[in-house]
Amino acid sequence: MKAVIVSTAYPMRGGIAQYTSILYKYLTAASHKVKVFSFKRQYPEFLFPGKTQYETSEPAYRIPDEDNVIKVDSVNPFNWFFTALRIRKEKPDLLIYKYWIPFFAPCFFTIAFIAKIFTKTKVLFICDNVIPHEKRFGDIFLTRMAFSTADYFLVQSRTVENDLKLLNKKNKPYVFTPHPLYNIFGGKVDKNEAKEFIKKEYGRDITQDKVILFFGYVRKYKGLHYLLDAMPEILKTDKVKLLVAGEFYDDEKPYREKIENLGIKDDVLLVSDFLPDDRIKYFFSAADAVVLPYLDATQSGIVQICYYYDKPVIATNVGGIGEVVIDGKTGILVEPKNTEHLADAVKDFYGKNLEKDFSENIKVEKVKYTWEEYVKQLEKLTLKERK
Repeated sequence: MKAVIVSTAYPMRGGIAQYTSILYKYLTAASHKVKVFSFKRQYPEFLFPGKTQYETSEPAYRIPDEDNVIKVDSVNPFNWFFTALRIRKEKPDLLIYKYWIPFFAPCFFTIAFIAKIFTKTKVLFICDNVIPHEKRFGDIFLTRMAFSTADYFLVQSRTVENDLKLLNKKNKPYVFTPHPLYNIFGGKVDKNEAKEFIKKEYGRDITQDKVILFFGYVRKYKGLHYLLDAMPEILKTDKVKLLVAGEFYDDEKPYREKIENLGIKDDVLLVSDFLPDDRIKYFFSAADAVVLPYLDATQSGIVQICYYYDKPVIATNVGGIGEVVIDGKTGILVEPKNTEHLADAVKDFYGKNLEKDFSENIKVEKVKYTWEEYVKQLEKLTLKERK
């Protein structure tokens, strides 16, 4: 099969860019010929909430330059037209989109519509979200527009599957297969070594402390404020340090003020920046557990990093998280927006010494989240008409 992936990829940064590079790696390993058409401009600067859209260090896995066409401009219709013509020249059997917000719908629709004219190219949407976390007027219309060009869908949680059913009125074929592990950030590091690394690089000594980790972009729907509110109660019984590692897409000031007002400044290490790929392993290796107090979710790529590093997950039971985190076996699930329950879960985790048992269970559970199986399901969906 000859495939073209249209998605964010290096030199853009972030989880979706990392996902695209891994998908490229495993599709090519399965003997498919793949090119990526990545963004040269993903968002206008005034719309981007972070510090930079671009990778500032070498990525963990880099798509070969000859297969990474840095071409797509999300806001320039002329660019969409010429990109579509360039993709047509590739004569792909399959055009793959990674879909997460409706902002890209006009671009994706235009490229797919032109690329399909008088060709045999089919279109697959890999849906992180169908209905976005932060909803806006026109989302459904834009998503319907993009999906009108689709021949297939791949969904990674039952929550997204249910959302797709609402919009997939023509019952186009789809497959459900869970999000595979993020496995490109390097192997697990000894916990003491990881803590020493953080002490050296970030100037905070956590070598004698229990450590929980909040990882990823900070946005309101990810619920960090609830975890901060839970910390005083957690600290009544356990000497725990909270590592917060991720760039703020919200105003950082209220979070810092909350930390100050709660009197937990010495118990929270705030690394308010995007972590380079080669540092991620140290933060996960240093942690006893990862806490995801989300208010809303579809699936979480963070869980798939946790599982790669055999790290238990304490999370709210929202969206597809409860499909992956097995309560009482690989982690603990709590109600969203409930500070008391969140604090009790962390206290139970330490009080019952659950880290070792949960980690051993994860080693068994994570076997089913392989990229090889993911690619097989993608092939089963998209190649059956060609057999």
